[in-house]
Amino acid sequence: MPDRAAPPDQALVIRQPPAPAGQLILLFHGVGATAADMAPLGRRLAAAFPQAFIVSVGAPDLCDLGRGRQWFSLQGVNDENRAARVDAAMPAFVATIRHWQQVSGVGVEGTALIGFSEGAIMALECARERESPAGRIVSIAGRFARLPVRATDSVTLYLLHGKADPVIPYAHTIAAAEHVVSLGGDVVADVIPFAGHQVDDEMAELLVERLRTYLPKRHWDAAMRATGQADSE
Repeated sequence: MPDRAAPPDQALVIRQPPAPAGQLILLFHGVGATAADMAPLGRRLAAAFPQAFIVSVGAPDLCDLGRGRQWFSLQGVNDENRAARVDAAMPAFVATIRHWQQVSGVGVEGTALIGFSEGAIMALECARERESPAGRIVSIAGRFARLPVRATDSVTLYLLHGKADPVIPYAHTIAAAEHVVSLGGDVVADVIPFAGHQVDDEMAELLVERLRTYLPKRHWDAAMRATGQADSE
């Protein structure tokens, strides 16, 4: 792994099922937090998906705001420089995903990335890679650093946001969902009334429901083609 990739000793393995794992779920915390902060959500997912290899990943750098860790610095961040900071951090972020795919034996299609706040920004932005490193990407209280110019049919986006979030306004999730739909991408967005900048029980339950029941558009399209019912209009 490259020098700045999230080191394995900063990761918390929440569940390691007997090989082969059915899927890989990677959790990415917000700025100023650590892998332990995403552990409660990880344990909820472990109960729901016992065949999943679940890891809460710690960011590679100490946070320059005083505590915890960070994926990129927020000192002086704004809409003009945020994307460049994300781009600089992305190779290490993707290398970390590849590392845990190798450890778990799970490929891209079976990998789900779940990010909160700054971790969600990184997870969403990695969908810009020429080949997305995951089949499902979940953003909780996050946003794109910049809206994508194209959609890929190899990834499904789940966007969850509290309507009362004072840190990253939920309008970012609404705008992102509308934009991805306009590009023909696969996205599901949920705004939770009264929820703030947090991962609460309601969000966790809704996320489990989405992961269990939502059929990615690419799978639906493949099924339609197999039965001769693909869109022809």
